[in-house]
Amino acid sequence: MCFFHCISQAASTSVTRHIPCRSPVAYHAFCRSLYSPHRMTSIMSTVLGRQAGTVVGMQIDIVSVFPEYFDVLNLSLFGKAQSKGLVSVHAHNLRDWTHDVHHSVDDTPVGGGAGMVMKPEVWAECLDDLLGLEPQAITADSDTATAIETNTTDESGETDTADNTGDADETGETDTATQNSTLDGTLTDTPSEARRQTPARNLETVLIFPNPSAPLFTQRDATELSHAKRLVFGCGRYEGYDARIPAYYQAQGVDVREYSIGDYVLNGGEVAVSVMLEAITRLLPGFMGNPESIVEESYTGSEALLEHRQYTRPAVWRGMEVPDVLLSGDHGKVDRFRRDEALARTDAIRPDLIEQLDCALLSKADRKTLMALGWEVSAEHPRRLKRG
Repeated sequence: MCFFHCISQAASTSVTRHIPCRSPVAYHAFCRSLYSPHRMTSIMSTVLGRQAGTVVGMQIDIVSVFPEYFDVLNLSLFGKAQSKGLVSVHAHNLRDWTHDVHHSVDDTPVGGGAGMVMKPEVWAECLDDLLGLEPQAITADSDTATAIETNTTDESGETDTADNTGDADETGETDTATQNSTLDGTLTDTPSEARRQTPARNLETVLIFPNPSAPLFTQRDATELSHAKRLVFGCGRYEGYDARIPAYYQAQGVDVREYSIGDYVLNGGEVAVSVMLEAITRLLPGFMGNPESIVEESYTGSEALLEHRQYTRPAVWRGMEVPDVLLSGDHGKVDRFRRDEALARTDAIRPDLIEQLDCALLSKADRKTLMALGWEVSAEHPRRLKRG
């Protein structure tokens, strides 16, 4: 098969798979985007992967009103991972699924309020295409939904379900253990914490929305999601997306997650998605040049601690010396020094991580260090002693 035939075939495959043929406006918008940098990168990655006989690994789809934002994923280790076939990235413009001349993706909040909310109709057409689903009506009588009236959000859309966007204070606090869907647009029931207690498993497709009112995205989540075959990210903007969108797809049997990346608000979900993508993909086998570099990082492993401090040459810099033990050549003492420093830093900065340690797994030296730091270690988990 010749190279140019491969390009033609890849382009036509991309068109067949992604083009929203429901309106002339969408068709022409798609044609314009076909030869954009991110689209051509996607096509070339497909072609070169086939030519080299490589197997494309994790598939990543990102929906955004600014798909060009993700051209940055062609750089550094992420770019190399794409060229090696470890990951395949497709950034989609949400406006390609609109039908009006203005390519509108938002509308005013039902019930009033400031800002605009992203419309469920546009998101649904996009996600139906990407996920290969047919439109379904969800009713209050459905076994997969409940009546419209629970928790912190309602059908009015007044709450901020943004992707770390909008005014988070207006939303109030949502239950940090929420994930399954109800018809009112909230994700309820199980989740985040319960899921984090289960071993990593092979996942098929996971649909992810950044949301400042959702459970915090952690290293455990990154580890679990690194086993997925396909990740689909939805980037919200303005006052966020209509709360019924994630609820609808959860009701369709899709594995839907909403995550916050911290207690702050951003203008859009693109930054949050970039953060999660880097945390997830760097755990893929072959992504990092030296896989051992991630073993002792902060938050890594079942007994997660903050990482010890790092130093390099020269041993003395502007009058500041590295700790003598690191120059001793005694690997046992070096390991103990680093472990003690990790415990001390975690005690000072994130004592909540110390409280999660299993005392049965602590070494005698660990126990001694923690007791010196003011922890009682005879129970199941360490407990901070009251300071006089």
